[in-house]
Amino acid sequence: MIEAYLPIFAMIVIAIVLGVLLLTLGRLLGPKRSNSEKMSTYESGIEPVGTAKARISVKYYLVAMFFIIFDIEVIFMYPWAVNLREFGVSGLVSMITFALLLLVGYFYILKKGGLEWN
Repeated sequence: MIEAYLPIFAMIVIAIVLGVLLLTLGRLLGPKRSNSEKMSTYESGIEPVGTAKARISVKYYLVAMFFIIFDIEVIFMYPWAVNLREFGVSGLVSMITFALLLLVGYFYILKKGGLEWN
């Protein structure tokens, strides 16, 4: 049984060894000339305003996570819609359950004020 996984383990080991080897070679053989211009901050050719440690509202990250969650729902629904006839009634019931759980989550987010930008 484990013999079937040996090629996968071998590829993982080869990938790790090759990655470490290439990073080490780059560090050893790469140029090491740094100056103040190379070490300065660069943001799309514009001088940065403020510090990199500026606080960003947590709501920004919450909305980003909500978007990812509800975007993943579409990824699950598309194959289901394509194969609806093969799944039959049990597939329909499972997808309705999935959609209802997502709807409950959406209403929870609305009730907690997660989508309000005061």
